[in-house]
Amino acid sequence: MTISIKNTILDNDSPFFLVAGPCVIESEKMIMDIARETKAICDELGIFYIFKASYDKANRSSSESFRGPGLEAGLRTLEKVKKEFGLPLLTDVHTEEQARAAAEVVDIIQIPAFLSRQTDLLLAAGKTGIPVNIKKGQFLAPWDMKHAAEKVLSTGNRHVLLTERGASFGYNNLITDIRSLVVMKEMGYPVIFDATHSVQQPGGLGDKSGGNREYVFPLAKAALTVGIAGIFMEVHPDPDKGLSDGPNMVPLKDLRAMLRFLKRLDSLVKEIPL
Repeated sequence: MTISIKNTILDNDSPFFLVAGPCVIESEKMIMDIARETKAICDELGIFYIFKASYDKANRSSSESFRGPGLEAGLRTLEKVKKEFGLPLLTDVHTEEQARAAAEVVDIIQIPAFLSRQTDLLLAAGKTGIPVNIKKGQFLAPWDMKHAAEKVLSTGNRHVLLTERGASFGYNNLITDIRSLVVMKEMGYPVIFDATHSVQQPGGLGDKSGGNREYVFPLAKAALTVGIAGIFMEVHPDPDKGLSDGPNMVPLKDLRAMLRFLKRLDSLVKEIPL
């Protein structure tokens, strides 16, 4: 299955694309600053870039945690990113109504991992007609994702991407099984590796999630060796002060060096005939 956005092919055989941005919209200025800097890096390196940020983090560990500006204000901010920088957009949705509203602004709708079996949400996303990125639930085997994808396909929407973001491994821990990337590739869908959520420790800090960002780069390198479509990576100017998922976000200052290496690795892997 091949997906095209802004005349760029998104599939497992083409150069990898990047999905990146902060976990949540903390302020309009921060969003614009991150989009500007990340776009400059990707333009320099020749990497197709899709901006990502959430307007509402509905699955926070604590009811006291920051969730974001909400649907209407968040979509207005994302629309400003698109108009200012010409970037395609991705954001996650949690309800059928949000899917319809987000589709008016963004280029890809994302189904959160915890909602990857929610039939009505998948159908609503599919009916928008725009590409749908389904994150694999931490509780699902990779081969189970065919059922989630088929729900979207049943609407006539053939634009489906699948994302690996780690599997539950005991309490407050995730582990990445690289085999899952291969399994989902064999289903025929473009596959994305979420390098930052895969190092998350859900609820690991009690009232919020922890994470091990030092493993983001090694896991991203491992994922690209099997030949996938994209890398998902949450970035922030100062992750330790981030209002959501700080422990696993990548410092923006480290992004250029990481992407430079990942681009070389991806090129090498895809130049070698099987």
